[in-house]
Amino acid sequence: MSHPQAFLDIAENLAFLDDWEERYRYIIELGQALPPLDDNEKNAETRVHGCVSQVWLVSNHDGAHLVYRGESDAMIVRGLVAILVALYSGRPANEVADVDAIQVFDDLHLREHLTTQRSNGLVAMVNRIRSEAKALAA
Repeated sequence: MSHPQAFLDIAENLAFLDDWEERYRYIIELGQALPPLDDNEKNAETRVHGCVSQVWLVSNHDGAHLVYRGESDAMIVRGLVAILVALYSGRPANEVADVDAIQVFDDLHLREHLTTQRSNGLVAMVNRIRSEAKALAA
């Protein structure tokens, strides 16, 4: 299964950055480029539980494909949201349900530099996205 071009571009850019500090800055920049959610989209229904930071994920259907948007109050987490949005948006629900973003993050050597709390938050975001997609695909 191939990944969307937006994610492939991110992965390619990360591959060029050897130093974790450079990768960290790049992830923050990705988060800063995310369009903000409307205030009414930041609610209990869209909030991701299990994250230390506040994180909101919104999904919409674009025909047969899902489109994700998100936001966080923490800079690095907002960048992680941007990577997840790039990885999952534009896919049909059954594909979203099958993509293991945790493995993808491990392959990119990103999780090894996250604190345990940030890593747990990432898992909570991925679980939320995949469980919603599984419900839609059923």
